[in-house]
Amino acid sequence: MNDKIKVMNLEGKVVKEIDRPQVFTTAIRPDLVKRAFLVCLTSRIQPKGTDPMAGKRTTAESWHAGRGVSRVPRVKGSGSRRSQQGAFIPGTVGGRTAFPPRVEKKIKEKINKKERILAIKSAIAATAIKEIVSQRGHRFSPNLDLPIVISNEIESLKKTKEVRELFMNIGVWDDIIRASKRKVRPGKGKMRGRRYKKKKSILIVVNENDGIYLAARNHPGVDICKVENLNAEILAPGGHIGRLTIWSESAIQKLAEIY
Repeated sequence: MNDKIKVMNLEGKVVKEIDRPQVFTTAIRPDLVKRAFLVCLTSRIQPKGTDPMAGKRTTAESWHAGRGVSRVPRVKGSGSRRSQQGAFIPGTVGGRTAFPPRVEKKIKEKINKKERILAIKSAIAATAIKEIVSQRGHRFSPNLDLPIVISNEIESLKKTKEVRELFMNIGVWDDIIRASKRKVRPGKGKMRGRRYKKKKSILIVVNENDGIYLAARNHPGVDICKVENLNAEILAPGGHIGRLTIWSESAIQKLAEIY
């Protein structure tokens, strides 16, 4: 592995070389990255459960055998119709739920601090390996060297058109086209506000936001993140390492300081 990284300008031309941060030599650990991703994912899940007594607050009793009817607990009351109303069991109107979500269920995953840091470093290192990035499905020019580092001018881009031209100049526009094609989700998720599955595309990592957030956010699948806010979920969506990442020069320098 080369100890130098090429820095390109907005036209895609190499202007200089900088030292490669030590974090890019970290061993690739997909197992740790997956665990760290699940920690990020489950930390947002709202704990839920039902009242343990829901559907059980009734005086209903079974008539037992010998009446020619089922032994379902029935509501006490005057009138033949009311007295035959079932209650308490799952198969009746207003009865308890058969297998309700329980409050005491442990949903949130946990991970040790050192393992979480190693997972982030491993996910960062995977962004610089062409084979892993290609296996994840990203499309980019075969002549492009990874990691992709752009001069600090990228942080001050203000218009979507300027970011689009940058993607074309460096050879990653095909990945934006790939992410723009939506897929209809199978199953009942279509009826629950999740009809389409959206693909993840390029991740832009910067040191300062001088306009790049607004300029790049309208491209399908593109995420923008400050270098100090990197985590396993944004570096490896779905727990799969090798996201196509564009770094600003100052972000790479700060990366060397953090890790």
